[in-house]
Amino acid sequence: MGCSSCSNNKSEDGVPNGCKSNGNCASGGCERMSVFNWLSDLPSPNGKKEFDVVEVSFKNGRKEFFRNAKGYSLYKGDSVVVEGNPGVDVGLVMLTGELVKHQMKRKKEFSKPRDLKKIYRKPSEQDLEVWKEARGKEYETMHKAREMAIKLNLQMKISDVEYQADGKKATFYYTAEQRVDFRELIKVIADRFKVRVEMKQIGSRQEAGRLGGIGSCGRELCCSTWLTDFRTVSTSAARYQQLSLNPQKLAGQCGKLKCCLNYELDQYADALKMFPDTRKVIQTKEGGAVHIKTDVFRRMMWYLVQKEKGQNAIVPLEIDKVFELLELNKKGTIPKDLKGFTVVEAVEVEPAYENVVGQDDLTRFDKEFNKKKRNNRNNKNRNNKNRKTEGENDSNKSPSNNKVNQSGGNRKPNTNKPKGEGKEEGQKPRNNNRSNNKNRKPNPNRNNNKPKENPNASEGNKD
Repeated sequence: MGCSSCSNNKSEDGVPNGCKSNGNCASGGCERMSVFNWLSDLPSPNGKKEFDVVEVSFKNGRKEFFRNAKGYSLYKGDSVVVEGNPGVDVGLVMLTGELVKHQMKRKKEFSKPRDLKKIYRKPSEQDLEVWKEARGKEYETMHKAREMAIKLNLQMKISDVEYQADGKKATFYYTAEQRVDFRELIKVIADRFKVRVEMKQIGSRQEAGRLGGIGSCGRELCCSTWLTDFRTVSTSAARYQQLSLNPQKLAGQCGKLKCCLNYELDQYADALKMFPDTRKVIQTKEGGAVHIKTDVFRRMMWYLVQKEKGQNAIVPLEIDKVFELLELNKKGTIPKDLKGFTVVEAVEVEPAYENVVGQDDLTRFDKEFNKKKRNNRNNKNRNNKNRKTEGENDSNKSPSNNKVNQSGGNRKPNTNKPKGEGKEEGQKPRNNNRSNNKNRKPNPNRNNNKPKENPNASEGNKD
């Protein structure tokens, strides 16, 4: 089966959506909780038939054993139509051969092969189409069932729905803190969806395993990939590993303590057997020393010296020194203090560092950008000035401008210069904004360069 016959719709490029794993069924999709068949390459002994029981996987890693009564040649990944309760269902072959016997013993499946459900046939296209249609209803059915449970005031959470391949039966997985009377809910769901309803209560760890996710370690959850045996985890596991009892860090997505706290617990328990008893107090003349911290990897212990006078002090000791001090106290010898037994930790001197290039300055790039901006502004100003001077020089050379400059303006002509002589080189012409003299109106108050008359002069002089 696999991706070629996945029940979910395929994308435009032909890659199936998988079980919400973006087309990669190997990561929490169709083949989750798979077992490597290390006996697959070995031929069966002569004269002995292959074990006719097959392990078949369904949605979210649910597995069951079925009997291959008709003797189909089945391999891992093949899809088969199996006997349901009632009707038929479609699953994926996960394990065949002699290894199935070991798997049945491990899961404590002691029923005889004749009592197991049968494999009917290999699925046809019609069987797969009906299965896809049934699986497409699961998401909507789950949300509708949640709304019905809320209306009935039931203290439960429906986390997943699994349809049978023929669409005649639906299994609802829920979590609840207390016992729930869901008889009325079953009637409402059966009347709404026209299916046979089966309710299964699961724990919070099983719920996280069915939904999947990414843990704090950056990998997929153990309960959704390979972990099937959920053992109890206590806070003593964190104490043995010298971890702070912070529920936000120690709890997983299920709200319980992380299962990985049990993985290295045995190694820590064996290592702590070599350490002295932390309940014993080391007696000194300054006061008693109480254990407060242990480092298993460095084989060190920290003690708090409770002084009668003065401030308390924390002293690091190696486990050999701790055994020596406890032996001295046992003999009746009380040391003055713990200075001679403390561990002198070598202080690492960091190499001298100088900021020669200025690479540690956060504003080192701003200075370069400011210089570039100033240079660009200065270049623009220089170009603008050069353009203005070139334009003015061109205007002075034109004859029309010379006429306007000669006729207009209040400047008196220079009589010292001979007529016809031009202006000095490099002399900038002045802009004359006045209008032409021809268009100027005569001013009656102006004397027009006539000599003033003397009122006291005689008439004869006038003549």
